Amino acid sequence: QVQLVESGGGLVQAGGSLRLSCALSGGTFSSYYMGWFRQAPGKEREFVASWSGGTIYYADSAKGRFTISRDNAKNTVYLQMNSLKPEDTAVYFCAADPRGDYEGSGSWGLGTQVTVSS
Repeated sequence: QVQLVESGGGLVQAGGSLRLSCALSGGTFSSYYMGWFRQAPGKEREFVASWSGGTIYYADSAKGRFTISRDNAKNTVYLQMNSLKPEDTAVYFCAADPRGDYEGSGSWGLGTQVTVSS
């Protein structure tokens, strides 16, 4: 059974940076599409970025500020977040799925809290 553990969240001032990590165990990391999502208080979970079959996608809100990367040797996907804004405050989740169907058949971590102060 695939398990995902996120880390790297915290409190940062607006304009600052954080790097989130997500470690996968229980599966062959290289065979999974990996995605990052977030959920702000009172809002629905939304897509942030994904690495899907060699193609990278970003939400409009993440373009130019966030960078997704993966290290297959470490079974880890990263989300580098720069120029953070208060509206980036959310719980960030990573997800894994062999076909990128995160909401359908994907495995999810428990999330890491990111708080951006103004």
